[in-house]
Amino acid sequence: MDISRAGDVGTFSLEPAWEMSGMDHVQLPAGAVLTEPPVPLWALVLEGELTLEAAFEAQSLAEGDAVLIDARTAHRLTASERHEESALVVADLRMAVPVRRLPSPLVVRGFGIRHGGVMALVTQCPLERACRPTLFAASYGNLIGAAMTTSWQEDEGGDAGPPDEAVTAVVAAVTARPAEPWTVEGMARLVHLSRSALGERFRRALGRGPAEVLREIRMREARRLLADPSRPVEYIASAVGYGSTAAFSRAFSSHHGVAPQAWREPSPARDAQRGEKQPGRRGEPRAEQDGRLHAAGVQERAS
Repeated sequence: MDISRAGDVGTFSLEPAWEMSGMDHVQLPAGAVLTEPPVPLWALVLEGELTLEAAFEAQSLAEGDAVLIDARTAHRLTASERHEESALVVADLRMAVPVRRLPSPLVVRGFGIRHGGVMALVTQCPLERACRPTLFAASYGNLIGAAMTTSWQEDEGGDAGPPDEAVTAVVAAVTARPAEPWTVEGMARLVHLSRSALGERFRRALGRGPAEVLREIRMREARRLLADPSRPVEYIASAVGYGSTAAFSRAFSSHHGVAPQAWREPSPARDAQRGEKQPGRRGEPRAEQDGRLHAAGVQERAS
């Protein structure tokens, strides 16, 4: 299929593919649990050792190892008892425009050695966690995301071939025009497929259906627009394809856990979803967190 014939999507770029608002350095005493909110999480072990519990298994993360975990995966990171303290870098890294299916958790062994330049950036020039998304933050996100993806492909042979052209065309069109009243049927017509055929190709390529990807793209654009305080929520609702402010607010709140206006205003709820610092929340004894892993991490969001 010639993607250039699918409307005007042939000239549209899907880059940058990754989004990140900030990163933070964390110190965890032996046995303490990293208490991150249930948002996409990237972590790099600087010193010591961590135990990652996710996807019904536990594995150790040594110094230099990195892991990427999406918002839908229940997980727990615990500092090893064999070290007095463990240090790591954490960031709220997410694939902003879905272009490929990645495992979660995605563990890259020896990330620090394999990607020395990225390692130097995140250890010597960390971003402030509370900063607004900027081009500088986006460049960090793209560097880290590209390094993680490349390493995964090298280790697992994850790149089975070129991206699905139909999926790429639809994602590009929706990303370019999020305000349009998209339906799954309309997306399927764009690439001359049936609704069911398009759904199967999306699930095979990205691990989620067209409607879920549409929501992800619209929410990403909403977050970008909300960063500008001069834009009213009513305008943003229309700009991302919702017929009313109430419908947009419900969708945004369901996706992020806070309303659009609360997202742009300083508040503990907004900071928690963005991954900003919350005193006393970085590390706590494992016993205090037992029984809360499912409730805190397993939020099968429509992301």
